[in-house]
Amino acid sequence: MPEQVESSPKLNVSSEIKSPTYDLTKFHLKRILSNNSKCKSITLLGTFPDISETDAAIVVFEKNAYRESDVATEVPADQEADSSPKPSYFSTDLQVRTDFINNIYASFQCVPTQELCTVKGTVIYPATEKHIEKYSICQKYIINETPDLYESITLPYITSSQFSLDWVYNILEHKQETERIVFEDTHPENGFVLLPDLKWDGRNVETLYLLGIVRKRDIKSLRDLNASHLPLLRNLRESAKQAILERYGLNPNQLRMYFHYQPSFYHLHVHINPIRNDAPGIWCEKSHMLDTVINNLELMPDYYQRASLPFVLYEGNKLLELYDKQLEVRQVVAQELSEADEAPEAFTDDEPEEGRECKRIKLSTPQKESNEAELLEMPCA
Repeated sequence: MPEQVESSPKLNVSSEIKSPTYDLTKFHLKRILSNNSKCKSITLLGTFPDISETDAAIVVFEKNAYRESDVATEVPADQEADSSPKPSYFSTDLQVRTDFINNIYASFQCVPTQELCTVKGTVIYPATEKHIEKYSICQKYIINETPDLYESITLPYITSSQFSLDWVYNILEHKQETERIVFEDTHPENGFVLLPDLKWDGRNVETLYLLGIVRKRDIKSLRDLNASHLPLLRNLRESAKQAILERYGLNPNQLRMYFHYQPSFYHLHVHINPIRNDAPGIWCEKSHMLDTVINNLELMPDYYQRASLPFVLYEGNKLLELYDKQLEVRQVVAQELSEADEAPEAFTDDEPEEGRECKRIKLSTPQKESNEAELLEMPCA
């Protein structure tokens, strides 16, 4: 059995946490990249002028999800009598302003205690053009990537322009973020590190979001996977589920485990979150369930070297420019239907069975050019 290491339960308290080189209060806004009302988040582009007038900085503010303990109205039995009460929305600190009251309906603006008003902040500094593209609102296009297109367009592009992976290697080599590691399997071939994604605050289990980063450094994405990686994928699935059950008490059958394609960085990693949480990037054009990936490789050892994989590209992405040059993905070509391509007539209630049978034949038989003799032989032409 490979040696397995599990970290301390405390995720956000460590002497290894370093102070940032910038002062967040001195951020200077240039423009808003996105404002997501559904996720209650806003993404800002700017600088830290006290450090550099030119280096771009991205700041993301996101309102935290509600925790069940924050709406409790009774003191838990295990809470000591002399301990300070936990913050609650239903306390004397709650400020309430009435918008309207109409019969049984009422609307209020509520300001809870300061401890419950925290906002999660994420900073990328210095940010590259690729980071700015990623966080900007723009037009999107679906690319149906064949194996040939991957080899001729995608692979050369990601080889020459991907993000630096130094931060990933720092985690794997315990140079950074060791205090955030939830679980670790040190096996060189089948091992991985499990730790919180930047999108999770590390506290609220309702919005749990973990990344499982594999130790092998020669797997960029789904495209590199084959049957030889099945032991790794199975170990990742089972060990991560067990670690999350023991650490957070979450039922393994309520976890969503999936890969992104294209991924945000090209070192194989799996995303893990509860199925009740609408996490970003879970949609069909982006995510590939770990169970499905394993099943595909069991059925066909080189499945991901032979399959066409659709993915989304954003306006402004240089990879989109390369695909548009070859496939003209931005251009809409209007197609005119010929008479032969027109949809067959629908059945009507008053139509005799002979007429319906004729239409069934037309629906099930491919169109072909008919000569005069064939037309004469058709009883319902």
